[in-house]
Amino acid sequence: MSYTAPLKDMLFNIEHLARIDQIAQIPGFEDAGLETAQAVLEECARLNAEVIAPLNWEGDKNPSWHHDGNQVTTTPGFKEAYKQFTEGGWQSLQHPADYGGQGLPKTIGAACGEMLNSANMSFALCPMLTDGAIEALLTAGSDDMKAKYLEKLISGEWTGTMNLTEPQAGSDLAAVRTRAEPQPDGTYKVFGTKIFITYGEHDMAENIIHLVLARVQGAPEGVKGISLFVVPKFMVNDDGSLGDRNDVHCVSIEHKMGIKASPTAVLQYGDHGGAIGYLVGEENRGLEYMFIMMNAARYAVGVQGISIAERAYQKAVQYARDRVQSRPVDGSLPKAGPIIHHPDVRRMLMTMRAYTEGCRAMATVAAAAYDAAHHHPDAEVRKDNQAFYEFLVPLVKGYSTEMSIDVASLGVQIHGGMGFIEETGCAQYYRDAKILTIYEGTTAIQANDLVGRKTARDGGAGAKSIAAQIAKTEAELLASSNADAQAMGKRLKAAREAFIDVVDFIAANTRSNPNAAFSGSVPYLMLAGNLVAGWQMGRALLVALMPEAQAQDAAFMAAKVATARFYADHILSKVPGIRDGIVEGAGSVTALPLEAF
Repeated sequence: MSYTAPLKDMLFNIEHLARIDQIAQIPGFEDAGLETAQAVLEECARLNAEVIAPLNWEGDKNPSWHHDGNQVTTTPGFKEAYKQFTEGGWQSLQHPADYGGQGLPKTIGAACGEMLNSANMSFALCPMLTDGAIEALLTAGSDDMKAKYLEKLISGEWTGTMNLTEPQAGSDLAAVRTRAEPQPDGTYKVFGTKIFITYGEHDMAENIIHLVLARVQGAPEGVKGISLFVVPKFMVNDDGSLGDRNDVHCVSIEHKMGIKASPTAVLQYGDHGGAIGYLVGEENRGLEYMFIMMNAARYAVGVQGISIAERAYQKAVQYARDRVQSRPVDGSLPKAGPIIHHPDVRRMLMTMRAYTEGCRAMATVAAAAYDAAHHHPDAEVRKDNQAFYEFLVPLVKGYSTEMSIDVASLGVQIHGGMGFIEETGCAQYYRDAKILTIYEGTTAIQANDLVGRKTARDGGAGAKSIAAQIAKTEAELLASSNADAQAMGKRLKAAREAFIDVVDFIAANTRSNPNAAFSGSVPYLMLAGNLVAGWQMGRALLVALMPEAQAQDAAFMAAKVATARFYADHILSKVPGIRDGIVEGAGSVTALPLEAF
C-alpha cells in the first residue's frame, strides 16, 4: 500500500500561501527559504515512502503487545524504523539549536509531520507526543530540567508522554486525583493511575519522560489545584546516564478500533513506595503548562486528519483507475471501463481532494502564523499572528479531523464491497480516523473553545478581523475576469456574510442564553473551518491563474483551479445553510424534554 507525498501541493502552499520568503526574513530563519523547504521535504518523503509507510498495514495486523507484566513490544519493524527516524534528525527538526535541534520553522515541520502521519499514523504518535513534552519543558521547565532532558528528547533518544486522563476524570481535569507528596530533598512522590497514555511504555527508546498532572497535598480543589511533574521511567543521574527504574509501570494497553500499533497504556504510579517526580514551574499551575502540550498536540492532530485523508484519497484514486465496472453513462467507452469514468465516482474523488487540499492550505497558513508569533522581531506582528493562530487551532483540529472521517468513508465507498474487506486496506484509514475527533479534546471541546475564548470573550472582534481579511481576497476574486475566480468570490462572499451573522449571534447569546450559543457550537466550528479553508483555496486559485504560475507548471495550476472551483461549488456553498441552523434553529436543539429521550 504505497504512499507518495503530495510535494507539489505542499510546496505550493509553503511558497504562495505561507509566504516562506517572509518567514526566511525572520532572525534565525534566514536559511529556511523555499530551497531549504524543498530539500527537507524531498528527503522526508523518501524516508516515509521507503521505510515508514510499508509498516502501516503491518501495525494494524500485528499491533504492539503487552507481556511479562510490564513490557510492551511494538510492531515488528517499528524499532528499526524509529532508529532511522532519529538518526536522520527528524525529531529535532523544529526545535532550538541550543539543545541540538535544527531550528527550522513550523511551516516546514508541519509538512513533514503530515508526511509521517500519512505514512503511518500509529508510528507518528510517538514523536508527536515527544514534541509536546519538549514544548512544555522549553516554556515552563527549570534550567536544570532543560539541561537534563531536552537534548535527549530533541534527539529522539528519549521519548515523552502526556499524562492527564484518569479512570474517573476524562476531559474534566478538575476531577484529577493523582497525588504528589513533597519530599525533604525537593522531589515529590507521585501516586495514582493514568489511562490513555500514548506510547506510555514501549521498546523503541531507552527512556520515557512522563509529564504528569497531579495534586500536591493541601492544594485547592478543581483545576486551580493541579500541578505538573516530570516523572522519568528511569532516573537520570547527574552525568546524564540512566539510573534505577522509577516506580511507574504499565499494567495494560488498550485494544482499540484503530491506531492499533500505537500502545495506549494504563500507567500505575507509586505501587512500590512512590514514583519520584520533579515539579515543573510552580505548584498549582500545572494545567496552564499542560495546555502548552495540548495546544501543540491539537494542531498536530488536525494535521493527522489531513494526513489520513490524503492517504485515503491516494488509495481511492488507485482503485478507481484499476477497477473495471459498467460502461460510462456518456458512452465515451464502447464497453465497461475503470470506475473513474463514472461521474459520481469523480464527485467523490473531487470531494476527497478538495477537502484535503483546503485543510492542508489552512494548516500551512496557521503554521506560518505560529512562526511569526513566536519569532518575529516586531511585538505587534507577534501579537497579531498569535491571535490569528489561536483562532485557527480549533479549526485545524476540529474541521480537519471531522472531514477526515468523511473522506475516509468516501474512500471505502469508492471501493464498494471491497472497501468492507480488510485486505484492501482502506478500512484501516476509516478506523484510524475516528480517534482524531476524540483525543486531545473532542470536537465539542474545540467548539466550546472557539465560542467561549475565541469569539465571545472579545465580542467577536477577532473573528471579524479575519472576516475583513477574507473580504479582501473575495474582492480580488470578484474583480477577476476569470469565471472560476468570480464563482469562488461569490461563494466566499456568501460564506463570509453567514459567518458574521453567526459571530454576532454567538457574541450576543453566550452569556444571556448559553444553551442557544452552545447548541450551535460544533456547527459554528464546521462553518468557520469551511470558510477559512475556502478562503485559502480562493487565495490559491488567484495564484494559480497568474501567468508566471502557469508558465511554471500549467497542468498543476489547472488542477488547482479546478479543485478550488469544486470546493466553492460543493463545499463552501454549504455555509449559509449551516448559518440558518445555528441562528434560526437553536431552540429546536433543546426543545425536547429530557425525559422524552
